[in-house]
Amino acid sequence: MDPEITPPYPATDASVRPRISRRASIIGSLMALLALGVLGWLAWHLTHPAEDSSTAPAGRRGPPATTVGVATAEQASIPITLEALGTVTPQASVRVRPQVSGVMEKVLFKEGQMVRAGELLATIDARQFELALMQASGQRQRDEAQLDSARVTLQRYKTLLGQDSIARQEVDSQAALVKQLEGTVVIDKANEGAARLNLGYTRVLAPVSGRVGLRTVDVGNVVASSDANGIALITQLTPIDVVFAVPQDHAGELQQLARNGASMPVSALDRTRSSALGTGVFASLDNQIDVQTGTVKAKARFANTDLALFPNQFVNVRLLLKTLENAVVVPVTAVRRGSNGDFVYVLNSAERTVSLRPVQRGQATVEKIVITSGLAAGERVITEGADRLKDGARVVLPGAPAGERPAKGQRTGKAREQGASADAPAAAASRSRRRASQAEGA
Repeated sequence: MDPEITPPYPATDASVRPRISRRASIIGSLMALLALGVLGWLAWHLTHPAEDSSTAPAGRRGPPATTVGVATAEQASIPITLEALGTVTPQASVRVRPQVSGVMEKVLFKEGQMVRAGELLATIDARQFELALMQASGQRQRDEAQLDSARVTLQRYKTLLGQDSIARQEVDSQAALVKQLEGTVVIDKANEGAARLNLGYTRVLAPVSGRVGLRTVDVGNVVASSDANGIALITQLTPIDVVFAVPQDHAGELQQLARNGASMPVSALDRTRSSALGTGVFASLDNQIDVQTGTVKAKARFANTDLALFPNQFVNVRLLLKTLENAVVVPVTAVRRGSNGDFVYVLNSAERTVSLRPVQRGQATVEKIVITSGLAAGERVITEGADRLKDGARVVLPGAPAGERPAKGQRTGKAREQGASADAPAAAASRSRRRASQAEGA
C-alpha cells in the first residue's frame, strides 16, 4: 500500500499560487522599466545642464550663461611708435697718423682722455725739417737776387734800344731770362712752403674733439705716415648718432613727416628694454632701400651728455611717429577676426546679453587697439570668454552680487523640480517592493 502523499499546499490555496506569480512578474517588469527611465533621465541631465535661474528670463529656457571678462571703451591719447635694433655710430672717428716720418719725441696725451680739436697730442724730432726749410729759404733768396739783377739789365737794354745803340735780339733774350727767373722764384717759394709745412707736421694735433683711445706708439719709435695703427684713435662722443633700419612701408611716412618739419623723438633702450640710455631726435633717412632686407637706414642724433651711449653699441630704438588724440581704444583681446571682418561683443547691461558689433580697427600698441568706427567711448566690450559666445548670448559677470548668482550648494527652481522628478520613480519602486513582500507573506 502506497504511503499517503500530503500536498504542500491545501487544496483550497491552489488558485492563489498563479495570482502571486503573475503579480511578481508584473512588479519585476515595472521595476525594470523604472530603472531604465531613471538611467535615461540621468543621461539627459548630464548632457543638458540645468539652466541658471538667476540669468534666464521667466518662462524661458536655453543654454547656460557664460562667465566673461569685460572692459570699457575709453578715449585716450595713443602714441604710435616704431621699434628697431640700432647701432651707436659716432659722428667722427679719426685715426691720427703722422704726416712725416721721424722719431717720436713726446707723447702728450693719456689713454681715454677727452681732447679738443687743435690740441697738441705728440711731437716728432723736427731738426731735419728745420734744416730743409733753411735750405729752401736760401734757394729762394738766391733766385730772387738773380731775378732783380736780370730786371735791371732788361731796363738798361730797353733804354739803349730807344737810342738805337743795341740790337733788339739782345733785349728779347734778356726779357726771356727775366721770365725764367720769375718761374724759378715761384718754384723756390713752393719748396719753402712745403718745407715749412713738413716742419709743422712734426707737431701732431687733434683733428676733432673727442675721446682718445688706447695708445699705439711710445716715445723713441720711428713713425711714418704709412703706419696702419697711427698714433691714436679719436672718437667723437657728444653728440653721437644711432643708425637703425626702418621697414620700407614706413619710409614714405617718415619722409613726409621730416619734410613737414615734425620733431620725432627717439629713445635708445638697453638690451632688456628696461631703462632708457638717452633721448634724441630723428635726423635723416637714407636715399635708397636695401633690396635684400626690404629696409631703409635711418639716423637719430643724441646729445649723450652723460656718455651713456658707447660707439658700436647695440641698442633698442623706439621712434615716436605721432600721437593720436582722443581715440577710442579697447584692449587688444576684445577685437576678434571673423569671416566678415573685425568685430567685438558689446555687453547689454540691462539684459545681461551680448551683441556682435562689426568695427574698424586702427593703430595698435602692445596692450591697446584703436577703434576708428563701430564703437563709442563708454560702451562695455567682452575681453575674456568670447570664444564661447554668439550674438544674443547670455553672460555672467565676475564678481556679481549674491542675488544675481546662485549660492554655493543652493539649487535653482528648475534644479529643485528636476530633483523632485528624479525622486518620484525611486519612491514608486519602493512601494512596489513592499506590496510584493506583503503578498508573499500572505
